[in-house]
Amino acid sequence: MTDAQDQTARIAGLFDALSTSYDAVGVDFFQPIADGLLAQMPPRAGERWLDVGCGRGAVLLRAAEVVGAEGRAVGVDISAGMVEQTRALAAERGLDHVEAVVGDATAPSVSGEFDAVASSLVLFFLPDPAAALRSWLPLMAPGARLGVVTFGPIDPRWQQVDSVFEPYLPPAMRDARTSGAAGPFGSDAGMERLVTDAGYADVRTVTTELPVRFADPERWHAFTWSVGQRQMWLSVPEEERPAVRAEALHRVASYADPDGSVTFTQGVRYTLATSPA
Repeated sequence: MTDAQDQTARIAGLFDALSTSYDAVGVDFFQPIADGLLAQMPPRAGERWLDVGCGRGAVLLRAAEVVGAEGRAVGVDISAGMVEQTRALAAERGLDHVEAVVGDATAPSVSGEFDAVASSLVLFFLPDPAAALRSWLPLMAPGARLGVVTFGPIDPRWQQVDSVFEPYLPPAMRDARTSGAAGPFGSDAGMERLVTDAGYADVRTVTTELPVRFADPERWHAFTWSVGQRQMWLSVPEEERPAVRAEALHRVASYADPDGSVTFTQGVRYTLATSPA
């Protein structure tokens, strides 16, 4: 197994484990980010949409509601658990035209041509983000829209909380939100260059800040186990986790509002482009 295959298998296993709790612990995070992307590239009735790394369908299901049965809404995710959750949520909403399939974001296992390709908080998990971006182009109609979401700056207070993990993390996990401050994910310009070099046109960036509210420190703890940050907990030796947890909760509580809740901000970057006409 190559290093890239090993990384893909590890990510698939991680998100299989997360699939039942992901975006389901009472913290508004993924849906507001998805809604922000849809505001920048609004779906239209009858369009064909592809969501690469669809998770539980935060982008896909909202897009499917707009494109309708006359359009197409396809989601691809490396995690079979996430695909199962997306299918179940689509069925609950009566979105019978949603297609969700297991596949690698670097080579989506779908056919046809799409008017829009979205990928929210996925690219930095991939072993070769540039190759993934290039692989999406043949699936896009001329002039089709691309929307990629990555993370911008994080609240310094949140960084202070997360620093409890630093002694235990391998270099690639020093910043779980961007796979490191250096490289394309560290700046708007870096992301724009990555997308431009992959062959896209009209590349631009929109940024925003998302307030993320945790009802109490324990809700923060539950959230960290329900998202990719679980990797950070798993890097801490099991016998040391109680002490790390206690210190992290102490730091979170130090930033609490009078009602016991804690609100941090997370920068969100939307990199937008089109396929060549």
